[in-house]
Amino acid sequence: MTAAAHGDSTATTASRSASASSDKSVGPLLRAWRERRRVSQLELALRADSSARHISFIETGRSRPSEEMVLRLAEHLDVPVRERNALLLAAGYAPRYPETPLDSPALDALREGVERLIQCYEPYPALVVDATYQVLAANRGIAILLDGIPPHLLQPPLNAMRLTLHPEGLAPRIRNLREWRGHLLDQMRREIALHRSEPLRQLYEEVAAYPVPESDPSAEPAEPVPYFALPMQLEHEGRTLSFISSISTFNTPMDVTVAELAIETLLPADPATAKYLQALMS
Repeated sequence: MTAAAHGDSTATTASRSASASSDKSVGPLLRAWRERRRVSQLELALRADSSARHISFIETGRSRPSEEMVLRLAEHLDVPVRERNALLLAAGYAPRYPETPLDSPALDALREGVERLIQCYEPYPALVVDATYQVLAANRGIAILLDGIPPHLLQPPLNAMRLTLHPEGLAPRIRNLREWRGHLLDQMRREIALHRSEPLRQLYEEVAAYPVPESDPSAEPAEPVPYFALPMQLEHEGRTLSFISSISTFNTPMDVTVAELAIETLLPADPATAKYLQALMS
């Protein structure tokens, strides 16, 4: 697995988060997260075993929350791990969650387990991405789908969104591109709202601006299939392959790097796709 550029553990997390929150105290930051989650002060107080008065005092700066209270409120507001460090810094405390480089020996077991998982998923495609959709690992099923992509798009670091939506990438081969593109852009907008990530926002602006290739008017329409979720219908050597995407993350992560990993698997959406991939890699 290729290591992500995550920097040097907690120090990197502290420096990044500090620059993002240096002009804000913890109160306004917590209020912003509460409003984003559409939770009232009273509801948050009940969840966190506190009082609406105390929550109000924290948000207005009249009361400085303890480290435990910051973490408790962040937990009940479902604040991402990276942003929990930012809240702690804004409150005057040290970051709680490290940001371990993915190639660190400390993550050997995780790295090996994830690689084994995506290899066992073959012949179906699977890959691992970080918070900005940089591809950290992929199996042979993904390599098959990327066959014929121009070399300049395959130079590391690979980016899953760029490879999918670029007009020289997979986009011209996706038969339901407008629907699939809309799904991916909606997904990115939700992530931006959740994580407030500037790199992710820049990636979104880039891929959203890509021209949408015209569909081939001579192409035969795909056979109607009662799909149970929106599929990606991909042209491959004269065939239409259909996939349903599934994304898995880690429960209760205690590290920024681990919290931002996602494993995406492409499940065949019809028997013909499954049979074709099994024959191709048998």
